[in-house]
Amino acid sequence: MRSGNPSLKKEAFENFDTLGSGETMTIGGTVNKTFILLLLVLATFIYSWNQFVTNPGSVLPLILIGAIGGLIVALITIFVPKVAPFTAPLYALLQGLFLGAISAQYEAQYGGIVFQAVLLTIAVLFSLLLVYKSGLIKVTQNFRIGVVAATGAIFLVYIISFIGGFFGFQVPYIHESSPIGIAISVVIVIIAALNLVLDFDFIENAAGNRVPKYFEWYGAFGLLVTLIWLYLEILRLLSKLRNR
Repeated sequence: MRSGNPSLKKEAFENFDTLGSGETMTIGGTVNKTFILLLLVLATFIYSWNQFVTNPGSVLPLILIGAIGGLIVALITIFVPKVAPFTAPLYALLQGLFLGAISAQYEAQYGGIVFQAVLLTIAVLFSLLLVYKSGLIKVTQNFRIGVVAATGAIFLVYIISFIGGFFGFQVPYIHESSPIGIAISVVIVIIAALNLVLDFDFIENAAGNRVPKYFEWYGAFGLLVTLIWLYLEILRLLSKLRNR
């Protein structure tokens, strides 16, 4: 069992005694925690969005705090899952700051794009959940390896692009609205969406392994990471289509 999402991996729970006493993780509990995290994202999202509307120049600190703070908190959560009940809500609040400001910037350029991106993200989430539960997609070892490899390749390209930006170098096509650039974004959206299937599989298996209760927060955190990535990629894809 391995998810393309680095926060949801087998090593996070494989050493626990599955026959231990005490409260254990459940799928229902993880779903509830996911909704809580989404509400926290929404709260700071609205705040950051309104700050942009009031004074566009004031949101840069919010973007930096949300992005850098979110990365630090995410790394802590990944390496120390036991703190997830505290760090997962903090991560959600920080990402809301980042997403609200970024989304408002996109909305200023392309009216209605944020609403479309949110709807598409929700549609993809529930569609893939239905497909996963129906068994139409089998999470085989080869499927996992393929999605994990593709996800790793995408993030490697993003890192190269980010570092290259400081030296005037850009990876061809990924930021362009050309047909190739749009096709690349479509592929990235598909890979991000397939990570949801791996996340569902991880959560189901973790619950089946009767891991400690705090893993509900950890599972919800991992799912939120994928949803945020998917939303941002859909937003980028829609903006490229608008530019055409």
